Amino acid sequence: MRRAVLWIALALLVGLPMLLLAAGQAGLLAGRPPQGLGVQDGRLKAPRTTPNNVHSQADAFGPAYAHARIEPLPWLGSDGGDGATTLTRLRALVEATPGARVIEARADYLRVEYTTRRLKFVDDAEFWADPSARVLQVRSASRLGRGDHGVNRARIEDLRRRLAGG
Repeated sequence: MRRAVLWIALALLVGLPMLLLAAGQAGLLAGRPPQGLGVQDGRLKAPRTTPNNVHSQADAFGPAYAHARIEPLPWLGSDGGDGATTLTRLRALVEATPGARVIEARADYLRVEYTTRRLKFVDDAEFWADPSARVLQVRSASRLGRGDHGVNRARIEDLRRRLAGG
């Protein structure tokens, strides 16, 4: 009996991760793109209530979204009045990032999907050149689950550092 339990435990320890990996490789963990992406009334889509996202306009949606708060990305010093130079530089940085794919690019807006290598989880990121604040507003969120181990925040902070030339 004890030996059977050990074999079952071993099968679960080996089999479940392999099953999860196979599901990811088959695209079953990608999720679907959320509805309502883009800029509406001067705002990006609202943050999620779960802690797996960041949003530079989180304060505008109320205190329930404080967990998502992140500073917007600054415009480059050489940028004119529309943010186009900063968005162009940001797009180049994104395109050089493994797992990133630009889905939509306009003069004032960039939408990106980030896909993890092994399990193929997808995060959606949006960047909008906000002319009144002269910053790039940002929203980055995991499609599935509740947590992201800080991946979305780390990604945006890495882009901030790289955008500044660091």
